[in-house]
This record gives sequence, C-alpha cells and structure tokens, in this order.
Amino acid sequence: MKALVFGTTGQLGIELARTAPRGTLLLAFGREAADLAHPETCAALVATTDVDVVINAAAYTAVDAAETDRETAHLVNAEAPGAMARAAARRAIPFLHVSTDYVFDGSGTRPWREEDPVAPLGVYGQTKLAGERAIIAADGPHAILRTSWVFSAHGRNFVKTMLRLAAERETLSVVDDQRGGPTAAADIAVTLWTVARAFAEGRGSSGVFHYAGAPTVSWAGFAEAVLAASALARRPSVRRIASADYPTPARRPANSALDCARIRATYGIEQPDWRASLARVIRELEATA
Repeated sequence: MKALVFGTTGQLGIELARTAPRGTLLLAFGREAADLAHPETCAALVATTDVDVVINAAAYTAVDAAETDRETAHLVNAEAPGAMARAAARRAIPFLHVSTDYVFDGSGTRPWREEDPVAPLGVYGQTKLAGERAIIAADGPHAILRTSWVFSAHGRNFVKTMLRLAAERETLSVVDDQRGGPTAAADIAVTLWTVARAFAEGRGSSGVFHYAGAPTVSWAGFAEAVLAASALARRPSVRRIASADYPTPARRPANSALDCARIRATYGIEQPDWRASLARVIRELEATA
C-alpha cells in the first residue's frame, strides 16, 4: 500500500509514521512542502502522486486563536481538505480525514452519534464542519474520523501540560464540567491505517465515523489520572473548577462524549481504553526525560 500523508510534524502525523503497517510506502509532507494555507498546492500533490490512499493529519487546532484568525483557520480546516478531497475523488483515491467533537454544541448527556444535529460553538468547530461538508461534497471514497481530546508524547497537549505544571505547583485548577473521551494519537493512527487497508482491499465504506477513548471523564478527572500514572516524587492536588472560572476566547462543548458504535459495526474497530494508552504515553515521556 502506498499512502500520501499530510501533516507529518503534529501528534497524529508522527504516530502515523510510527505505526505504518509493514510494507507501506509512506509519502509524507509537512508544512514546508504542503502548507494547507495554500489549498491549491496540496491538491496538486494529490493530483500528481500515484498512491492508494490520502490521509490528512494536518489541521489548524489553535481553538482560541481561531476566534480572531478565521481566515487562516478556514483555509486550513475547510478549503484545503475540500481541495484535496476533490483531487482524490477525480482519481477515485480514498481520502481519510480527521475531524472533531467540536462540530457539536456539547448539550445533553448522552454520547453524540454521527447523525446528530451539528451546531459548532466557535470558529474552530465551524471550519472543521465546513471541511467535512466539502469532503462529502467531493463525492469520492472517503472516511471522516471525528475524535476528541488528543494526547501523545509529542507536541502540545493536555497530558504534557499537566506534567509540566505538576512540577511547578502544589495545586492544579482544572475544569470539571466538560466531559469527553481522551484519545491517544497512536490509537487514532492505527485506526486510520485499519480503514486505509480496508479501502485498499475493496472493503472500505465511506462516511463519518466517531472514534474516541473510553470511559468518559472530565478534564479534572483526566488530570488526576495523569498524575496518578506518573512517577512524580510530589503530586499536586487537583482543584475541580467550573468552566466559568476559567474563561477562554472560544467556548468549549460541555459534553464531548462520542458514540463509537458505527466504526465498530463497519470496520470492527473497538473503542480504546484511554487509561491503557495514557500509561504507555507516560512511560514514553519518562523514558525520554
């Protein structure tokens, strides 16, 4: 299988390279060669490359910055995926893309299903939703993977932030009224490769799929799990606070839990236990410290 991957330096891009199945020829493009702020350049790479699958692991993920940088967020999250998907569709190449729980407004208490009404609260979610719609409109073989709360041993993420702050503070104040499913980038990468292989073997099924870690937890609960899994000599306490006590430019969904039944039924992919994945990430971080 030959795969073209966009976004090589982010959490997911790094894990896609690390988990690529044996025998996979990986053509990976980072921002220097494929800047998603220039959609036509990315589409041209798709149009001129002989691959079996295209995976877009790149995105504008600065949720708060997007509120004042709408144009760039829209280029990267909406126009570029749409342009790449159209180029892939013209050659019948499957296009795999990662989206977000932020397409929902976070209301209610049950996990969100793929067919539930979308209503993004901010620019980031709006641009990611626009990207989803552009991919679907391209009308080629595709799989859109909505996920949430991504973490890994690389880049910037909640796990690494908690560990850094734990070494500096005696108490960590963490939001407790936002709940979701933390998801390891490595688990997402393996899932994308599973879907890619299915398409390569003629078993692929297009659509939107949810994939996130279980069980559902609050940010504060996740912080406590991070500290408990670490080998810190001194563990700070976690003070549970409300979202109103930690205002941000962009509103976050209160309920980010995702129902992952469809991807299990379609591809046989089980919902991962984030606690096991967290333990692996902590071990990697401590081994490289």
